[in-house]
Amino acid sequence: MANRKAAITAVGGWLPETVLSNKDLEKIVDTTDEWILSRTGISERRIMKGPQRGTSEIGVHAVKSILDKKGIDPLEIDMVIVGTVTPDYVFPSTSNIICDKLGLKNAWGYDLSAACSGFLFALATGAQFIESGRYKKVIVVGADKMSSIINYEDRTTCIIFGDGGGAVLLEPSEDENGIVDFVLHTDGSGFQHLNMPAGGSVNPASHETVDAKQHFAYQEGQAVFKHAVVNMAEVSAKIMEKNNLKAEDIAYLLPHQANKRICDATANRMGIGPEKMLMNIERYGNTTAGTIPLLMFDYEKKFKKGDNIILAAFGGGFTWGSIYIKWAYDA
Repeated sequence: MANRKAAITAVGGWLPETVLSNKDLEKIVDTTDEWILSRTGISERRIMKGPQRGTSEIGVHAVKSILDKKGIDPLEIDMVIVGTVTPDYVFPSTSNIICDKLGLKNAWGYDLSAACSGFLFALATGAQFIESGRYKKVIVVGADKMSSIINYEDRTTCIIFGDGGGAVLLEPSEDENGIVDFVLHTDGSGFQHLNMPAGGSVNPASHETVDAKQHFAYQEGQAVFKHAVVNMAEVSAKIMEKNNLKAEDIAYLLPHQANKRICDATANRMGIGPEKMLMNIERYGNTTAGTIPLLMFDYEKKFKKGDNIILAAFGGGFTWGSIYIKWAYDA
C-alpha cells in the first residue's frame, strides 16, 4: 500500500457558449485587441450568461462527461473535491451541489480555495485518499465563473479572465504510472497584491462595500507578474531536480494559463522547447482553477501512457506549485 499511486484515468471539460473577444472588449473599456494579445496572449474568452447559473454547472458538465465516457455508475464515486474561488454560495459547497445534481449519493467532498493553484492543491489532496487505500474513485474539479467577480470597467482584470473548467477521475494505479510527486507553497503576505476586498468575514457585504465596488477581484498586475514569473518557474525546476528529470525526459508542460510570458519563462527555466508547452490561453483566457484541467481536456489525445507531464501554477494568496505525473493511459 505504501507504493500505491493515484492515476488520472479520465478527463472532462466544459466551457459556456458565449464568446467575449478582444474586439468586444474594445467597446467596453479603453484597450485594443493588439495590446491585449501582445501582453497576455489572449484573443477571446468564454462567459457564462443567464440567471441562476453558477460554477456548479461547469462542474456538472465536466463530471458527467467523465461518467459517460467511462460508463461509471454515479453511486461508485467516493468523493468530489472542487477547486474554485467562485462557489455557487458561501455555503453549501459547490461539491455538495454537484454531487446532488448528478446523483453521486455515496460521495462526499468539499471546496478548496487556492485561486489559480486551486486545481493543483485539490489534485494533490484527492490523490492522498487514493494512495491511502481509503477510496477507489475520487473526482477532482477545477472550475471558476470569473465573470461573476470581475469588474468590466477595470481593464487591468476584465481582459484576462474567462469562465470554464474541467475535471479528472483518480483511481488506484495498476502500475508505476500516476501522480509521482508534488511541491506546493503558500505565502499569505502576497494577498495585498491579488484579492477580493469584501464579502468575507473581515469586510462583510454592505452598501458601502457594494458602492465602492469591493466585491470584484483586485490585482496589482506588475507585482503579481513578477512573483509569478519567478515562483512558477522555480517550483517547476525544483520538481524536476527532486525526481532526477532532465528536459529531454519531459513530454509536456501544462502551465496555468495566466499570461503567455509567464508560461514561456517557466518553459525556459525547465529547458524545454515551445513544442512541449501546451497552451489554450488564446481561446479561453485565464479560467483560474479551470485552466489546467481544460488543457488536459483539450490535449488528452496527445498523451501517451508513461509520458512525464509537469503541471505548474501560480495564484492569489499567494499560492503556487508543481505536480509531476506519469500519464496512465493512451487516449
